[in-house]
Amino acid sequence: MGALVSASQSPEPPEPKLKIYFLPNLLTAGNLFCGFVALTKIVEADLNTGDYGPIKMALGFILLACIFDLFDGRVARMGGVESPFGREFDSLADLISFGVAPAFLVHRVVLRDVFGEGHPEWGWFLASIYLICGAFRLARFNCIAAQTGTGGGKEFLGFPIPSAAGLVASLTLLIIKLNESERTLGNWKYLLLVVLIFLSAMMVSTVKYPTFKALGLRSTSTFTKALGAALFLGLLLVLRDKILYYVLPAFFTLYLLYGFIRPRISGRMRREIEEEDEEDEENGGVPSDRA
Repeated sequence: MGALVSASQSPEPPEPKLKIYFLPNLLTAGNLFCGFVALTKIVEADLNTGDYGPIKMALGFILLACIFDLFDGRVARMGGVESPFGREFDSLADLISFGVAPAFLVHRVVLRDVFGEGHPEWGWFLASIYLICGAFRLARFNCIAAQTGTGGGKEFLGFPIPSAAGLVASLTLLIIKLNESERTLGNWKYLLLVVLIFLSAMMVSTVKYPTFKALGLRSTSTFTKALGAALFLGLLLVLRDKILYYVLPAFFTLYLLYGFIRPRISGRMRREIEEEDEEDEENGGVPSDRA
């Protein structure tokens, strides 16, 4: 009888402690902060005067959020501090910086003028398509990562939402640059609408994109690749005034097109481009919890 009583009164196992690692989540918070500032700058912009200064600042903050998003996962992997909290926090920040901000930007800059005051609901609807598809993409990534326990592996299913936002932001900067003397976006603004709808479909597609998570401080390379990378960095320094306007749109566009080209190239060439080892590919990739 005493044994039964002692067994019934045995303490319950302690609940697992929530792990919140400082540096990776600080970078994610920086991502979220940039998204919020971008939204405030879009609201402040008075496009009737032809002043795109606040819009440029908003685009700069969206691109800065991409940099924060690039490094938070890498810092977490380097320190071995991946956590479910980090994955969820990262997705929430991504939804604001790369979902809400670009959708609101295109609505403010393009859709408001296209549909005018007659049918504003169409502008809201088209902008919401991008936002909803981005949310679906982030939710799908989290579900796959949780179910498989791999953190998504070395491939993204669907175009990553940070890259989609980076393409929208950099392309908008280029269009503003091309039409700066006219103080209007001209007919180029309709290209943004087409790109937004296409990216919405690509985010929820089944096209696979490499994560390039193998690239890091511990990754190795051949002498030729190292020399090529050094020359490329030097070129960027020489063309630093044109990086935002020309290099970034080209970079995000090439990444978008690579998803279609990737299945049609040889496995060896794919591994060379993505800096993967055959051993890593057999193991299914390096775990990560960041989208």
